[in-house]
Amino acid sequence: MKITEQIKQPILKEMELFEKKFHESMSSKVALLNRITYYIVNRKGKQMRPMFVFLTAKMISDGTVNERTYRGASVIELIHTATLVHDDVVDDSNKRRGFFSINALWKNKIAVLVGDYLLSKGLLLSIDNGDFDLLRIISVAVREMSEGELLQIEKARRLDITEEIYYEIIRQKTATLIAACCSLGACSVDPESEHVEKMRKFGELIGMAFQIKDDLFDYTEDAIGKPTGIDIKEQKMTLPLIYVLNTCSKEEKKWLINSIKNHNKDKKRVKQVIAFVKEHKGLDYAEQRMAEFQQEALMLLSDYPSSPYKDALTLMVNYVIERKI
Repeated sequence: MKITEQIKQPILKEMELFEKKFHESMSSKVALLNRITYYIVNRKGKQMRPMFVFLTAKMISDGTVNERTYRGASVIELIHTATLVHDDVVDDSNKRRGFFSINALWKNKIAVLVGDYLLSKGLLLSIDNGDFDLLRIISVAVREMSEGELLQIEKARRLDITEEIYYEIIRQKTATLIAACCSLGACSVDPESEHVEKMRKFGELIGMAFQIKDDLFDYTEDAIGKPTGIDIKEQKMTLPLIYVLNTCSKEEKKWLINSIKNHNKDKKRVKQVIAFVKEHKGLDYAEQRMAEFQQEALMLLSDYPSSPYKDALTLMVNYVIERKI
């Protein structure tokens, strides 16, 4: 059984019902919108975010969920999908999960409007049901994600990212949404408890590890045995590169920055940068930091009694850093 299937086992019933509710939450009177949202629903990814919501909710409540849990999972998936649709427009990307993106099929104007529609649907689902505590968690996540993206753009122009700023960017850009999933799960079943903050922290730590793993993919070989180097081509400052920039000599730093700024489209030069980062222990350092975030997340779980939900979350933490894609 695939690891994602194993993780899903204790919440299979919830995930099935969630899919039905999620589909309903997207419905509209506009035929074009329904065609597009039908296309989105049928090309779903691994659905890690709703899985986090249900697993955390069930872990802290001895295996029970309620309507708020389903709404929380739907809202987070609506918001997440909205950000992906907008991201594809921003990145001018024609593919998403191996399928054509919304902007590739229906053009940018429609893609932006669909993203706005999904965002409003998510917010209204909370408001109409009086889930203001859940709405606060989600709204903070959306604000932070936008700030993280803009901070990364601002810093990428100057290539002056310190390790501290890098962690702030990935915390906002990636970790915030996973943190929101976990705190939403806890808040849906036990709103006033300390579990809400504890689970938020747990999700944030997983999100940090998840993003560092993504960074490492840029330096590891793809299916045909070649390192991708996509982040270098896009002048994205990743942890292995930041570490090496801060530990190499002045001359080497000059060469690295020049390579990324002015030769990032030169395949041979990108290969040399990848080799340089590997030689100077950039990957080892990033792997070490990723493992630290993973261990911290597992420590937070250790406070909870043994259950299938806790086991699934532990599997999820390990899957995040052991995954191949």
